[in-house]
Amino acid sequence: MSTAKPMRRSLDSWIKHLDGVRLPVPAASHEKVRRALGDSRRSLRDIAELTQDSPALALSLLREANAAGNLLSSPAESLEVALSRLGLKRAETLLNRLPAVPEEEIPQALRQLQLIGQHAAQQANGLFAARLARLWQEIHWCSLLFLSPLWPLLASHPELFATWEKRVLGEGEPAAKVERELLGVPLLRLCQALAEHWRLPDWIIQGYRLLSDDRRLLVKALHIARDKEHPLHQQQQLDADPALSRWLTQPSNTVLLANGLAVSAHAGWGDDHSLRWQRLSGLFMKLPLDELQQLVHQQAAQSARLHARGNLWHPAEALLWPWSQHRLRPEPAVALPPSAGALEAWRRHCAELLHDPSPFTNVVQLSACARDALESGGMRRVLVLLADRNHSRLLAQQQAGLPREASGLQLDPSQSQVLRRLLTQPGQLRLGPDNMAQFSALLPGQLKSLFPGHHLLLRSIAVNGRVAMLVVADQDGAPFADLSLRAFAKAAQCVERALANFASRGR
Repeated sequence: MSTAKPMRRSLDSWIKHLDGVRLPVPAASHEKVRRALGDSRRSLRDIAELTQDSPALALSLLREANAAGNLLSSPAESLEVALSRLGLKRAETLLNRLPAVPEEEIPQALRQLQLIGQHAAQQANGLFAARLARLWQEIHWCSLLFLSPLWPLLASHPELFATWEKRVLGEGEPAAKVERELLGVPLLRLCQALAEHWRLPDWIIQGYRLLSDDRRLLVKALHIARDKEHPLHQQQQLDADPALSRWLTQPSNTVLLANGLAVSAHAGWGDDHSLRWQRLSGLFMKLPLDELQQLVHQQAAQSARLHARGNLWHPAEALLWPWSQHRLRPEPAVALPPSAGALEAWRRHCAELLHDPSPFTNVVQLSACARDALESGGMRRVLVLLADRNHSRLLAQQQAGLPREASGLQLDPSQSQVLRRLLTQPGQLRLGPDNMAQFSALLPGQLKSLFPGHHLLLRSIAVNGRVAMLVVADQDGAPFADLSLRAFAKAAQCVERALANFASRGR
């Protein structure tokens, strides 16, 4: 196979690409805001509050207002200011240019990151906005949009989120190493450059500059925050360093703290990274750690009530877990093989597939039995796709262990050399750490986002010499158990036989 066009590797090429991405807006939110813009009884604050349910729309309005403004004027710090600068007519024109799609069709990785932003905004509102009431709009909107430079990245490359999450949060690999492998540039540098290019509010840009260029103040503050048992000594250390003390009291820090709390909680409440942000927030607010944690947990629960979605992860779900338990863990050395009960079910499904004459009245029944055989044989995530007559489309027929949007997946084989090769003749491709880098770029991004990890099986199955089905499966990205591999191979043979029996029925 020849190699596919490599992913962008320079800062300038990434900015040019991401600047042109049109972010999708949930159709329901799009319609609500469209009606509000045409309702003369609605105030700018009403419209802004409706808009926050669609962070992508809020970002688009803010970007448009800042791009249209005088370069000498300060960027709009809130959506009300942005709407005032644009005017309702222009805001409606911009709204009509944005793609309105059903929420479930928006990439899950993008919706997950936007949910983290909504969690951060809730933390900012609950912890800081009441104390700094005059600045509540800046605190709210900057916290919600702090991660927005990543949104077009995940809209165009949703598979990157699962890969970064698994390797950095789950397996503890250095973030800088992973980001350079995936993007060619540090992620924080890319976010800062894009925020500056879009003229996002200064508080957002200041946060990225601190994280990427001037971590000295942050490290010194974190060191003092660790001494949580001695608040008097903490204050003495701050008094001895006026520059650090002045920096720590800046209102713009609320945006960084809120997002630090939300992003770190995504991995685990008891994680060292999460505790560092909790201690730093306690130092900023002059609160003991246990009191600060109680407030943070309350805001997380409130965020879950407002923003949680069934197929997205919200850290409030983990508040009932043991403190040290993490959602993301390093993958085991080898995945667990199927249990005795699962193997018994596997035998039943294989026997049904091998029955002649075929017991199936349609392909849907056959593919469902194939999925059950593969799953009971040890595969944790399974996707069964059917090829059309011309091999111009692969349509998801059955799935197990995958998000809901996998059920409506359609793939164009012409966009992937791996898929084209597998459709040419029946065959199997087993991906692992030794060849993942070679083939990953040749797989559709939608497929990679559904199967994050370093271990994957793809097998095409033919009937009468022509490929009719493609099976994709893994064991949650972990190394395959030998017994599961044997069960997979046998199940695939049974599916091939079932397709042949089904094709010859009635003859």
